[in-house]
Amino acid sequence: MQETTEQPTLAPEAENGLSETAARAQDWAGEPFLRSDEDPAVVLAPGTARRLALDHALEEMEAGLGAPSYDWKRRYALMLGLERVLTDRPSRLASGTELRRHQIDALAGMLTELIAVAQAAPEPANGNGAYEAEAEEDEEDELEPPPAADGDTEELPLSPQEDPGAVRRFRFRHPTASGKTIAAAGFVEASRTLGVLILTHRRLLVAQFNRDLTTEGYADRIVGAVERGQEPPKTNPLTIQTYAWFARHWGDLNPEAYHLVIADEAHTALGEKTSAAIRSFTNPIYIGMTATEQLIAKQVSDVFPASVDDLPLADAARRGLIAPLRSLRVPPAAAIHTVPIVGGDFEERALAQALDHQALNQAAASLYRDRFDSTPGIVYAAGVEHAYNLAKEFRAAGLKAEAVSGRTPPVKLAEILAAYERGEIDVLINAMLLAEGWNSPRATVCMHLAPTASRRVYQQRIGRIMRMHPRKEAGIVVDFVPKAATHNERVVSLHSLLDSDFYREGARVTPAPRRRQQRRARRKLSPAPWLVPVTADVKRRLGVITREWQRIDPRFLDEDEQRYWATIAGRSVRYDERVEFAKKFTEGGASRGALETFLATCAAENPNRRLRMTALADRVSMMVERADFDDLVTLVTQAPTWEKDRVQGVRILLRAIGEGKADAPDQILSRWIWRLARATRKVQDRRASAEFPEAKRLLGALANSRGHRHEENAAKLVNAAREQPLEVGVALLASAEGYTPRANQLIDAARERLGTLQEVAHGLAENLPAPKQPSGRSRRRRRRRKKKSHAAQQQAQNGQQQPQASPDGSKPAEKPKQPDPEPPKEP
Repeated sequence: MQETTEQPTLAPEAENGLSETAARAQDWAGEPFLRSDEDPAVVLAPGTARRLALDHALEEMEAGLGAPSYDWKRRYALMLGLERVLTDRPSRLASGTELRRHQIDALAGMLTELIAVAQAAPEPANGNGAYEAEAEEDEEDELEPPPAADGDTEELPLSPQEDPGAVRRFRFRHPTASGKTIAAAGFVEASRTLGVLILTHRRLLVAQFNRDLTTEGYADRIVGAVERGQEPPKTNPLTIQTYAWFARHWGDLNPEAYHLVIADEAHTALGEKTSAAIRSFTNPIYIGMTATEQLIAKQVSDVFPASVDDLPLADAARRGLIAPLRSLRVPPAAAIHTVPIVGGDFEERALAQALDHQALNQAAASLYRDRFDSTPGIVYAAGVEHAYNLAKEFRAAGLKAEAVSGRTPPVKLAEILAAYERGEIDVLINAMLLAEGWNSPRATVCMHLAPTASRRVYQQRIGRIMRMHPRKEAGIVVDFVPKAATHNERVVSLHSLLDSDFYREGARVTPAPRRRQQRRARRKLSPAPWLVPVTADVKRRLGVITREWQRIDPRFLDEDEQRYWATIAGRSVRYDERVEFAKKFTEGGASRGALETFLATCAAENPNRRLRMTALADRVSMMVERADFDDLVTLVTQAPTWEKDRVQGVRILLRAIGEGKADAPDQILSRWIWRLARATRKVQDRRASAEFPEAKRLLGALANSRGHRHEENAAKLVNAAREQPLEVGVALLASAEGYTPRANQLIDAARERLGTLQEVAHGLAENLPAPKQPSGRSRRRRRRRKKKSHAAQQQAQNGQQQPQASPDGSKPAEKPKQPDPEPPKEP
C-alpha cells in the first residue's frame, strides 16, 4: 500500500511570490506583513487578518496610491504595529525600556480586538459628516467636572446611529502607579506610522507626558496640534493636549492627521462637553486608560465600550507592580454626619466648616509628627483655606510642610514639587490638586483629613503613594473613621474600597507580592496583635470570627457576635493560652455575657481536662442564674467529657451552692445538692464506711429489704445519720435509696433536718477529694518513664533485625556471652 504524504497548501513558487509581495507591501506601508521565521502559508492564509491587510494594501498600490489611505491605516496599521511589538522578545520601547507583563497584556488585548474588527465586515463609510458641527467656544481652560462619581444618575447608551465611532473606542484598567504611561508609550511604539493624539486632564500632566515620551525616544514625533487645511509636518505626528482644549478645538483639527487617540484617566473624560467631543471626533481609534476599579465603570463603558484588559488593584499588588498598603484608622474628632453629599461627594464648604478648627488641625499635626515624623507624605484637606491652615500647624509642630492649591502660581508649584523630591519638604497638603496625575515615588503616607464619599476620588488619592521606591517598605493610608466602621459607612476607607473582611492596625491590606523583594526600609507601622471584622456581610463577619478568634478584639463586636466568638474560643483555646486569653475579658472590654458563654463552653467542650475544670470553677465563682446552673449540673453529672472528672466537678458545684453562687429557690437548691450527691454515691459510701463502721450494714439492710422491714431499716439509718457528724451523716444519706414512699419520706425529712442547705452542700463537698495538682517531681517522673519506654521500643526493634552475612559468605561472628554473675556468698 502506497504511503500518502501531506501536500503543502502553496507551491514553492507561490510561497516565494507571496513573500515577495509581502516585502513590497512592507516598504509601502512601513509595517512588516511577514517575518523571517514565519510560514507564509500559515500567517498569510486566506481569511486571516494579515492576509486581508495585504490584499487591501495591494489594491491601493495597484490604484496608484503612493502611501496607505487613512482608512487602511486605521484598520490595519495599528494591528500590524502591535504584532511587531509583541513578537519581539522582550517587547521594548524605542529607548530600550522593556514592557512588563501587565502592559503587554493591555497591548495584546487591543491586538485581539483589532484582529476581530479586521476580519469582520468593513463598516460603511460615513464620510466625515461628524466634523460639520462646530464646537462651542469656552473662555476658561478648565476641565468640566465629571458626572456623579458613584452613579447617582443613569443614562441610556446611545444607539449606533447616534454614536457611530463607538465601535472604535476601547478601554483598559490598570491601577495607579502600575505604569500606564509606559503602556501608552507601548501603543505609541506600535503606531510608528500613525498620527497619535494623547489627551489628559491637567496641564501638569501634559508636561509630564512630554517629558516621559521624550525619555522613551519619541521626541522627534512630538508636534503641536495639526489643524484643518494644514499638512502634518510628519507622517506620524504625536500631539499631547488636555481634555478642556480638545472639547473646544476638536472641530479645528485635521481629520486626516490622527489615527489613534489615547485618553489618559478616561474617567475624567465623562463630562458633557468632553464626551460630546469624543463622540463627534469619530474617525480615530480611541484607547481609554483608567485606574478606577469597581467605581464608575458603567459610565466609562458608555464612552469606551470595549474592554481590552482589566488588572484589579489586588492582582497588581500580588504581582509586586505597586507598593503594598498598610492601614491606620483614627477615630474622628469631628462629626460629619450632617454634611450633605452633593454630586457623589461631601459638599466642600460644609465639610470645611466641620473640620477646619485650630484644635483639630493641631491634633492632626501632632498625630503625623508622633506616628510618622519626617516620613514623606501627602495630606488631603477640605478646601484651600483648610490646606493652608493645616500647613501652618504642621510647621508649628516641627514638620517641613507646604500647602499647594490652584492659587499657587505654576512656577512656584514646580519649585515646591521639586523641593519635595529633593527631600527639602516632607509633607504636601492640598485639597484636590494632587489627587490625580502627580507622581512622586517618595510619597509614603496618605492622610485623609478630609474624608470622601467618592470611591473614585479615594482611589486616585491613594494612588499617589503606591509607586515603588527603594526606601519605601509600604504605603500608609490614614483613615479618620472608627476602628470597627463597616463598608456601609458614608465615608470611604481603604477596607471598603478593597472590600476587605477585617481591619488590623498597621497590617498590610493589599496582598503580599509573590516574589517579595528585599527592601532596605523598615516598617513605619507594626501590625497590632488584634483585629476586628469590618465587612457588613454577616456570613463573612462570622467567618472572620471563626478563623481569627485568637486575634479578635471583642470590644468592637456586638453582644451576639461576642457570644459567638466566646463559643468558638471556649472550644478551641489551649491550656497554655489561658492567661493571655483572660486579658481579653479583663482588659479587652468583653461583656459579662461573653465571659459566661466562654466559660460554659470551655467547661463543656474544651478537650483539655484541666482547662475544663478551671473554666467550671471560674464560671461558678460569679453568680449563676437558675437555668445556667441547671445546665452545669446536667453537664457534670451526665456529659461523657466529665466521666473521668465527675467527682471533682461535683465538688466544685457543691462548694458553689454552699457559697451562695446559685441563684435559685431553696427547693431547687436541695434538688441540685442531692442530685450531685447521687452522682458520687460510691465516694460518699466509702467516706461513710470509713468514719462509721455500721454504715455498710445499715446501707446493706436497707438495700436488701422490702415492705415494712425496708421502712424499719430506713428509720434506723436515718436515726444513725442524725447522731453522726454532719459530713458522715450527709454521706450516709447520700448513699441511701428508698423503695417505698414511706422510706423516701423518712430519708428526705432527715436530709432537711441535718442542717442548712449551705452546710449540707459544704459537708458533701468535703467528702470528695480535691483535684490533684501535678507536682514538678511527678512531671519529671513521667518524662523519665517516657524516655525509658522509647528506649525499650528502640531496643526491641534492634533485636528483631536479622544479623547480616559477612562479605565472604560466612556467618557473622557472634558476640561473646557475658558470664553469669556469681551468687552472693552467704555470711
